[in-house]
Amino acid sequence: MGDTKAYVTEPAFDAKFRQGKAQEIIMQVLKAKLTGVVYHADNTSTWTREIADDIKLKLKEMGLDRYKFVVQVVIGEQRGEGVRMGCRCFWDPNTDSYATAEFSNGSIFCVAAAFGVYLY
Repeated sequence: MGDTKAYVTEPAFDAKFRQGKAQEIIMQVLKAKLTGVVYHADNTSTWTREIADDIKLKLKEMGLDRYKFVVQVVIGEQRGEGVRMGCRCFWDPNTDSYATAEFSNGSIFCVAAAFGVYLY
């Protein structure tokens, strides 16, 4: 009777996905990978994959147990046009969240979004 096990359904307050910290990580990766880069269509698929992998790796280093990270990266040529990106998600607002960051220079723009989803 004294040996009851509790199943954890939410992370501790200090172990939740933090939008501000994740946004800093995304921006650091974007600046490191894209500063001084000139747009070339043949390189964008490699850049997006590398950036997404780097962001995901750095998010995992935050040590947020039981979180699944999904990262989306969009790169395009800077032509002075506006671009909008949207998403829709069905999740638990008490445990799940996302962060975004943008980077641009005279030649290229990049938008990255990272989603942190807690696995029950």
